[in-house]
Amino acid sequence: MANLPPPFAFSKASSSSNDPKPSPVEQLVLDICDPELRENALHQLSKKREIFHELAPLLWHSVGTTAALLQEIISVYPFLSPPTLTVAQSNRVCNALALCQCVAAHPETKMPFLRAQMPLYLYAFLKTSSKERPFEYLRLTSLGVIGALVKVEDTEVIKFLLETEIIPLCLRTMESGSELSKTVATFIIQKILLDNEGLRYMCVCVDRFFALSRVLGNMVTSLAEAPSPRLLKHIVRCYLRLTDNIRC
Repeated sequence: MANLPPPFAFSKASSSSNDPKPSPVEQLVLDICDPELRENALHQLSKKREIFHELAPLLWHSVGTTAALLQEIISVYPFLSPPTLTVAQSNRVCNALALCQCVAAHPETKMPFLRAQMPLYLYAFLKTSSKERPFEYLRLTSLGVIGALVKVEDTEVIKFLLETEIIPLCLRTMESGSELSKTVATFIIQKILLDNEGLRYMCVCVDRFFALSRVLGNMVTSLAEAPSPRLLKHIVRCYLRLTDNIRC
C-alpha cells in the first residue's frame, strides 16, 4: 500500500499557543468544517482555487473536509424532485462541486477520490430535467467534475465509469442540455472512446453503438440551426474514434 501523507489535523480546539498560525488557505479549509463559516469558505476557495496549487491535497487530507463537502452535495437532494432548488442553494452546492473538481483533477488525489466513489453522488444531479438555471448550473458543474477525471488518459478511471451510469447520463445531456453542457458531456464520451476499453464497451453491444450514433446524428442535425464549432469538434472526434473499431 502506498504511503499516504498524514491527515492535516487542523483543529481550533487542539491548537496551542506554540502552533504556527494557519495560512489564509488553511484557515478557509478549516472553516469548511464549521457550519456557520462554511458558505463563505466554499465561495472563497472555489473562486480562487486556480491559484492555490496544492489545494486539492489539502482538502482531501484535512480531517472532516471531504465529509463536509459530501454533506453539502446530499443536502440538496430533497429539492431535486419536485424541482424546487433555488439559485442560492445551487450556487452553494456548485461551489462545493468546484472544490470536488479540484480534487478530481489533481494527480495525487484523483484516484483516492475515485476509489471513494465520490462521482456517484453527482449522478442524481445529472438525472434532473428542469431547464431552470439552478438545475442547468448544477448539471454543468457536475459534468465538470467527471470531465476533470477523464481529462488525463487513465484506464482505471474509464473502467470505473463504465461500471456506472455515466454513458446514458451523458447521452441524455447531449440530447437535451444547454450548448455548454452538451459540449462537456460530448467531451466525456470522446475521452471514454479514446480508451480501448471504452471503445470496446461502446461497440461490442449493438444497442449501445446505435444509441450513441443516434444521439450524435441528432446533434449534427441540430447544429444546422444553432452552429457551435466547439461542440462540432468533439462530435467529429467521437465519429473518428468509432472508425478505429472494425465492428463499426
